[in-house]
Amino acid sequence: MTSLLSGQVYKAGLGQDLRRLRKLREMTIAELAVATGRSVGFLSQVERGLSEISVRDLQRITETLNVPLSWFFVNEEAPEEERGYVVRAGARRQVGSRDGGLIEELLSPDLGGRFEVFRSVFEPRAEMETAQRRDTEEAGYIVEGELELYVDERTFHLSAGDSFRLSGEMYRWRNPGDKSTVVIWVISPPVY
Repeated sequence: MTSLLSGQVYKAGLGQDLRRLRKLREMTIAELAVATGRSVGFLSQVERGLSEISVRDLQRITETLNVPLSWFFVNEEAPEEERGYVVRAGARRQVGSRDGGLIEELLSPDLGGRFEVFRSVFEPRAEMETAQRRDTEEAGYIVEGELELYVDERTFHLSAGDSFRLSGEMYRWRNPGDKSTVVIWVISPPVY
């Protein structure tokens, strides 16, 4: 149940979604507390579902995590029998911003489970400049466009129809083309 009219928000699962999104953004609860002007204790209680949160506080959090307020309520309109199972095209949650040249939409019903599926759109010439290593197994399928994938000391030029898998290696990516590249990206375990 969601209540926005009272100025307070209670929604089952909001705290879990908040924690998972914060971790996806690689932000500590202390960093979020500083950015939003709230205490670590308060945010911890919200994440554990022990406290309600004001609309104003939730707006500060969504601004800090770079998602719209509606991100937390996107499935509210879905029929009850679809929640947790189906994500309609118009109801995907966006978890990235164009700032870094990468937009990610969550294709999974939520940020939980043993794996997550994202639709990633890499803007023309966008690049992850610093390689990273995650303790995950990841796979991707290039739907359209092209992607250069740098894995350890190897470089792979991938085109539409190609796929890949990573398992804990250092990697980075670059879209060398003049058109956006779309990749379906699966991550296990989730990076939240």
